Amino acid sequence: MYNVKSKIATEFIDDKEILDTLAYAEQNKRNRELINSIIEKAKEYKGLSHREAAVLLECDLEDENEKLFSLAKEIKEKFYGNRIVMFAPLYLSNYCVNGCVYCPYHYKNKHIARKKLSQEEIKKEVIALQDMGHKRLALEAGEDPVNNPIEYILESIETIYSIKHKNGVIRRVNVNIAATTVENYKKLKDAGIGTYILFQETYNKKAYEELHPTGPKHNYAYHTEAMDRAMEAGIDDVGLGVLFGLNMYKYDFVGLLMHAEHLEAAMGVGPHTISVPRIRPADDIDTDDFSNAISDDIFAKIVALIRIAVPYTGMIVSTRESKKTRERVLELGISQLSGGSRTSVGGYVEPEKEEDNSAQFEISDNRSLDEVVRWLIDMDHIPSFCTACYREGRTGDRFMKLVKSGQIANCCQPNALMTLKEYLEDYASPETKKKGQALIAKEMKKVPNDKVRERAEKYLSEIEEGSRDFRF
Repeated sequence: MYNVKSKIATEFIDDKEILDTLAYAEQNKRNRELINSIIEKAKEYKGLSHREAAVLLECDLEDENEKLFSLAKEIKEKFYGNRIVMFAPLYLSNYCVNGCVYCPYHYKNKHIARKKLSQEEIKKEVIALQDMGHKRLALEAGEDPVNNPIEYILESIETIYSIKHKNGVIRRVNVNIAATTVENYKKLKDAGIGTYILFQETYNKKAYEELHPTGPKHNYAYHTEAMDRAMEAGIDDVGLGVLFGLNMYKYDFVGLLMHAEHLEAAMGVGPHTISVPRIRPADDIDTDDFSNAISDDIFAKIVALIRIAVPYTGMIVSTRESKKTRERVLELGISQLSGGSRTSVGGYVEPEKEEDNSAQFEISDNRSLDEVVRWLIDMDHIPSFCTACYREGRTGDRFMKLVKSGQIANCCQPNALMTLKEYLEDYASPETKKKGQALIAKEMKKVPNDKVRERAEKYLSEIEEGSRDFRF
């Protein structure tokens, strides 16, 4: 029985409710009166239910779809403006005991290069990332209690935060590791992590168990209930996501929104971020083996509808996607991008040799961070390296209240511009620096509060003189 507040996975992600929702959406996909009423409700900027969003996903009326794309752009602008937060993944280890059929880290894969970074190697990788200009990392590791115990993850986080190289410093470490216990989530909280990220892969229990035939990840309930445990342990910010292409996208779209609704109802705050990865080729993974791959058009519509349905959440798209695809979805809802990424264990200090392949998936966007930053600037986006909210305690419900009220822009806009200024001074190529300076000058005029703008202009001057890390 569907119960949004239940702590039992099969009750807050109820199969019958999803199937009923999909049937309802199919029946009403050309019901203009209903579709228009849903779009009008969405214009209040308070989101939509999973059932309402499913109707819009199913809708094949071209004029109505144009309305929802336009609304997604409007909502993105209202809540996140033209700021795009930058980050990079750091793979610590690809040792894994699971048998996931879509991931080359599965334990049966005997020809992938198995690697685990030592603390000294982590230091070198982090310095290389700092020298690129990154301030925010997402830690990745396979599930292996022997090779990758929680103590290794905690030690690695401590190492990363300790490294100060020239003007480089990692100010926020997000963590994407396997579902674990409340006790271990408390340890991650105490270590000062930012967001805890865990992709569901698919919300269809039967498909999930088939895709994860062996290993601890096979346990659907334990995995699906992980966010509740993380938040019970005090982690304020959690990030959801499914791997589109593994299962029927409509089912997982509804399940994803139901999970967001559950966290809001049961834990008091919804997901800090939602990621939208699509399956990619990897070492022994052929995407042709998966029949549920989605087109670029469907992908764009999913991004737009998540933005409409969950307007407050940050949305992430990685280098899995091409430059062309990333450009398309940026305006529809994406607020965070990776840049200059490596999905191998190591690889930032020195590119990995082909025969030593340890990557989790192939990258589509291989540009350097500087190229990505310049590309964003050319499109009038502000590449932001800001971590102020996390370090000022504006997390969880405190962050969400600011976002939902629209007040977050009062600090986000100047913070984004100041961190971009740091990047331009310390790491940018001459061309990127020139374009970035012009963007900052233009965007500073848009800061509405006179006192904030005056202080920000003072801070920008001090950054030119060598000072760093100002924030509102």
